[in-house]
Formats: sequence, C-alpha cells, structure tokens
Amino acid sequence: MLGCEEIEEPKPWIRVERPQMLFTDTTLLDSYDKGVLNWRLKTAYLERWADKEIVTVRPVFVDIYDSVGERVAFLRADSGSLDMKFTYVYAYGHVYALTPKGASVRADSLLWNKKDNLVKTASYVRVVSEDGDVLQGVGFESDAKLDNWKILSNVTGIFQDAAKRMKDEDKKQAEAQRLNNPPSSSSQAVSSQSAKPSRPAAKNPAAPRPATPQSASSRPASPTPAAASASQSSTAPHPSLRPRGLFAKPNAGKP
Repeated sequence: MLGCEEIEEPKPWIRVERPQMLFTDTTLLDSYDKGVLNWRLKTAYLERWADKEIVTVRPVFVDIYDSVGERVAFLRADSGSLDMKFTYVYAYGHVYALTPKGASVRADSLLWNKKDNLVKTASYVRVVSEDGDVLQGVGFESDAKLDNWKILSNVTGIFQDAAKRMKDEDKKQAEAQRLNNPPSSSSQAVSSQSAKPSRPAAKNPAAPRPATPQSASSRPASPTPAAASASQSSTAPHPSLRPRGLFAKPNAGKP
C-alpha cells in the first residue's frame, strides 16, 4: 500500500547583490604627489561594487602631509566617497577640518580634486581663524594643504579685539613706511646743522665804540679873560647903533 508523500518543490534561486570589495576593519589609502605622501585616508568601513569605480567609506579620517612628510592638517567627516585611482575625495556629513595655521573649518561637505589640487564646496561653511575670528558664508576654496583659503560669498564675521588690532596694524604700517623711506642725506645735513648751537658773532674792529662818560679832568677848560672880553667885544653893538634919547648920557666934552 502506497502512501501519499508531499514533495517540496525547489525554491527559485535569488541572487543577492554583494559588493565586490568589502572591508569592515581599519583600512588605509594613501595618495602620493610626485613620490611624496600627500594624503592618507583612514576608515573603518570600505566597499566597492563591481559595476562602479566608486569606493564608499565611513567614517572619513584624512591626514594631510607637507613636502617633508610631516602631518600639518586633517579632515574628518561622517562619510565619503572616492575612486580607485584616488583622483578625488568627497567628504560629507559634519565635515570638520583643521588648517596648518590653526583655523578650523566646518561645512556640510568638502571635495578635493587631485587635478587642480584644490578643496572646494558650494555649501554653507563656518571658519574660526587662529586669532579667534568667526567667519561664515557660502562657498569655500582652499589649496590641498588647507593653508590658503577663502569664503566665496555672503561672508559675515565676528572679529576679536578689532579696534586694538587695527591700531596695531596702523603702527606696523607706519613703521614699515619709515623703514622703506629713510630721510635723504641733504635733509640729514640740514637737520644736523640746525641742531648745532650758534656761535657768538665776532667783534668788528671798525664798528664805533660806545661813548663813555668823561671825567672832570677831561672836560675842556673855561675860557680866559682875554678871550671872554674878545667875545664880548665881538658881540657889543657899534656906537652909532646905540639908542639915543632921554636916557642917553650928555657928552661932557661938548657944550
């Protein structure tokens, strides 16, 4: 006697898409510029799909090196993507970067392109400079070392000790102008001559001497009696000119 037995039909095979490359441990990717280490990317998760050249990583830790191999800046983000040839790195989600001079950069995303060796973004960005100034705006552009940067538009900021810093800057510019434009030799000669004390004028021997009071012995002598009578006779009127009248004396020799 044969019993009925249920036969299970085979289930259709379901193809599950899996990444061609998958790393779930610490992974390092290095970028070199003319044989010198330029960037080093560190991540805890990396995947690459077969039909794509894009590698997805999360999180993103990028160390930036100078020409002698010293780390000068770094970049952090929640996620990122890059190609297999490391020609670009796109970081997004709570992006934070520290420049060699100590300025910090916060943005929604940053894109580094190896072709022009620039770091750019079109999103909102906020920069705190090494002096404590806060700058914010839309759009950001920097070199690969994050050494020279600028905010592209809608820039606003808060500056620390602006009045004091402007005063110090004016002093520096005045000092630099004084060093670049020293006084000429002729002006120095004039100033040195004017600085010398003036000498007293020499005495002129031909100049008249001031009059001195004469003593009694040096006064001229009084005139003699003969000279006095001579002077009186010279001043007496002629007899013919004497007045005649009642007061005239009669002539004793005539009747």
